[in-house]
Amino acid sequence: MLVPSDMIAAQSKMVYQMNKYCADRVQTRKAQIHKQILEVCRIVQDVLKEVEVQEPRFISSLNDYNGRFEGLEVISPTEFEIIIYLNQMGVLNFVDDGTLPGCAVLKLSDGRKRSMSLWVEFITASGYLSARKIRSRFQTLVAQACDKCAYRDIVKMIADTTEVKLRIRERIVVQITPAFKCAGLWPRSASHWPIPGIPWPHPNIVAEVKTEGFDMLSKECIALQGKNSAMEGDAWVLSFTDAENRLLQGASRRRCLSILKTLRDRHLDLPGNPVTSYHLKTLLLYECEKHPREMEWEENCIADRINGIFLQLISCLQCRRCPHYFLPNMDLFKGKSPGALENAAKQVWRLTRIMLTNARCLEEL
Repeated sequence: MLVPSDMIAAQSKMVYQMNKYCADRVQTRKAQIHKQILEVCRIVQDVLKEVEVQEPRFISSLNDYNGRFEGLEVISPTEFEIIIYLNQMGVLNFVDDGTLPGCAVLKLSDGRKRSMSLWVEFITASGYLSARKIRSRFQTLVAQACDKCAYRDIVKMIADTTEVKLRIRERIVVQITPAFKCAGLWPRSASHWPIPGIPWPHPNIVAEVKTEGFDMLSKECIALQGKNSAMEGDAWVLSFTDAENRLLQGASRRRCLSILKTLRDRHLDLPGNPVTSYHLKTLLLYECEKHPREMEWEENCIADRINGIFLQLISCLQCRRCPHYFLPNMDLFKGKSPGALENAAKQVWRLTRIMLTNARCLEEL
């Protein structure tokens, strides 16, 4: 099939624009964030060293692998989450019956003695390992460690939350989240994935992802707020960060995500935080299903993929619902105000219109 020369010229211009945007804006953002990460991890490692002295069960898993820190997630350029992996679920069973959207519980195996668990005092009378009780103990230890550590003048605990959050130099927020790694398991609530008949992802990658498993985090679950469920304090939040990152390998998917995050930080960092980088990552995964072939993710297609993701985002904001990729019953917009979502829809539409109508838009964005 012959492609008109003006279309090829337009594509070449857009590829040039994208490459320039990555070199100028995306790399600058990454360099700034990397600098923050090094400082954040140095401080958190010092705090966690102090925690471990007081309580050896909370061993820091924040290790540097050639400049990459396992368990560190960038929420925004001034907000980070660090996952601390706990040892030995051991005598506990994973229970995921769908009653707690986005969450599951850990329960003593039938006939097992509570005393056999490393976390004996955090197991409730019903036999559940309480995520909130572990978090509460960890919070107390971190507060004490902040007072003793070498960085006590610049690091402070954030008090008005049950989560473990630190404020560094008054401008950076770091959440430290205790977690269990669940390898070789796959939750029942995500059993519909992958959807039959869609050629992406490849079955080998699906098998890899399911073997790798997921994480269970001790943090507040927005989906359970206001439910007053007796299980709420025991519930662990399901996290698929490693699975998501594995799916986005190959072609220009990760590059596409970096551009989306940069556009978000520069133009969609709005009151009420209606659009996060996680929303964009989620919609990118849905876009991968819509465009399953690798050739659809080559660099000359990135602009089309970004426009497709923004159009998806506008639709989600207008419907006030953004389903989690692996747990579609879980709405990622839950807890966001309708006004903030409406304002975000207008801003995303303004941004999309610029990208669709102005071939040189990335010079200005």
